[in-house]
Amino acid sequence: MKTQPHPDHVEPMETPPAPRSRLATARTAGVLYVIIVACGLFAEIGVRSRLIESGDPAATARNIIDSPMLFRAGLAADIVMFLADVALAVALYQLFRPLNRTLAILAAAFRITQTAVIGLNLLNMLQAVRILDDAEYVTSFTTEQTDTLALLHLEAHRYGYVLGLAFFGVSTIVIGYLALSSREIPRPLGVLLVVAGAGYLIDTFSFFLIPGYDGSASPIVLAPALVAEVWFALWLLTRGRRLDHLSDRHPMRSAAPAATNRLIGATA
Repeated sequence: MKTQPHPDHVEPMETPPAPRSRLATARTAGVLYVIIVACGLFAEIGVRSRLIESGDPAATARNIIDSPMLFRAGLAADIVMFLADVALAVALYQLFRPLNRTLAILAAAFRITQTAVIGLNLLNMLQAVRILDDAEYVTSFTTEQTDTLALLHLEAHRYGYVLGLAFFGVSTIVIGYLALSSREIPRPLGVLLVVAGAGYLIDTFSFFLIPGYDGSASPIVLAPALVAEVWFALWLLTRGRRLDHLSDRHPMRSAAPAATNRLIGATA
């Protein structure tokens, strides 16, 4: 015969599973950062800078036709970078959530938005190579026209990429602020991340607000970004263990005690 529990009896709450080690998450984020930097540099410097001649449709078309696999390898590198970027957004959210959950979500949201923008923008590059390869619907165009149309798509890709970096800049500024809010991450690194994010925003607005701007100042404006991202990746890989203390120094508010108190109060 089953017995009824005492009215004042409160069932013990199940202990939630231990969170994943922040060291493992930090190292995962570091590996993802390395993948993103490597793929991004290969796609930009190893492919686009070598094959695309700004203002010269014929030379650009000739370069792409002569190196079709290199051009498509750049597309593949971009896709790998996008996939890693989404995973990194989640990893960084997990790392910085104890500091400020709202800001951690904001940084992840802006980073994922950036990935969506430049991911969709990659279709411009694909369309360019299709125009030069074997697109049947451009057979009525002359060679000069198809070359110009292909370069137009490549220029559109450039501006779409720059637009996406505005969202990335905001995400980087927020991550830099969170880094400065912690005692575990070196302050110079946090400052450099904020400067890097500001650089992305300055570069984006320069392209869209200054008539005829060709990005000549971009290497200078974005130099802190490369240093900051490489430094951050190496720090996560080698010093990520220090982030294990975030949950101790900045505990998140749990709903379990409040729920227990309400249950006890109701049965009293």
